[in-house]
Amino acid sequence: QVQLVESGGGLVQAGGSLRLSCAASGRTFGDYAMGWFRQAPGKARELVATISGSGGTTYYADSVKGRFTISRDNAKNAAYLQMNSLKPEDTAVYYCAATRLMITRVASGYPYWGQGTQVTVSS
Repeated sequence: QVQLVESGGGLVQAGGSLRLSCAASGRTFGDYAMGWFRQAPGKARELVATISGSGGTTYYADSVKGRFTISRDNAKNAAYLQMNSLKPEDTAVYYCAATRLMITRVASGYPYWGQGTQVTVSS
């Protein structure tokens, strides 16, 4: 089992950057694929990006491709989401999630979730 804690959210102007971090407990962090999801008010939770346990495979939603970068440091039991060129439509609560399955784009495939961190982008 793994416990996840996100940090790094905040208020930023459009065009700015934020870096989200996800700290994980446990000794086998590298066995877990990680995902970042987001949920805006009144909208469904959506996938932002995923990364395999080794970090060798990544996937991005079209809406963030070229602006966001997912990464991980297995020695530090941490995953990251670097967000550049932020837009007001990126405003949401961002969650990190973990799964021992192969990298997956489906939220239901992730049994472990953090509590979320708010990202607000002002225009």
